[in-house]
Amino acid sequence: MEKPTYKDLLDAGVHFGHLKKKWNPKMAPYIFMERKGIHIIDLNRTLESLERAGNAARSIARAGKKIMFVATKKQARDIVADAARSVGMPHVTDRWLGGMMTNFSTIRRSVKKMNNIDRMLQDGTLSNVTKKERLTLTRERNKLERVLGGIANLNRLPSAIFIVDIHHEHIAVAEAHKLGLKTFGIVDTNSDPNEVDYPIPANDDASKSVAIITRYIAECVRQGLEERERNKAEKEAAKG
Repeated sequence: MEKPTYKDLLDAGVHFGHLKKKWNPKMAPYIFMERKGIHIIDLNRTLESLERAGNAARSIARAGKKIMFVATKKQARDIVADAARSVGMPHVTDRWLGGMMTNFSTIRRSVKKMNNIDRMLQDGTLSNVTKKERLTLTRERNKLERVLGGIANLNRLPSAIFIVDIHHEHIAVAEAHKLGLKTFGIVDTNSDPNEVDYPIPANDDASKSVAIITRYIAECVRQGLEERERNKAEKEAAKG
């Protein structure tokens, strides 16, 4: 996927901000104009921000580090989960449990529990329990899977997080700050762009807008991973 053009962003409605009365004045540098009481985002600034964020995401992936994708808003969930899965990155799209990163060891224990139930359901350990007990365990497993499935393979904290709607996901942003992780975020006109290292000014409500930006970041991650593999192969060849 090439970097989106100005027209691509326009077609996806990336430029539609929130009502003027809801704006955060710190977004002023990214606002082009106001139309019918709605702020219009300057897509030239979006393109610049995408370039900057994409390069950073590429180099994080090239270094073999993880970026966690976060979006718990209904219209963004599937888009973000699919993009993260496509490049083997962790994601949180059901709800953000407080302490998901600051209390990572507890979360890891829950993931372990989920994996144990999985194993028990599959290897016949539960063949002698009642139907009701089995159902209870299956339900618990499904609940854990919904919340933690996207981070089941995460053995240590990610190096960065990519967030759709930093206003909505303020707990995730706060935890990332506390741990010194790099932050990428789709930032609408009602948010403070200074809250994240790589703000991408864009409409964070429309699924088309969320999709075009999230997929581009995922594509940059893919390129970084491919460069990493190429470098490895070249080193091996040089040794040989």
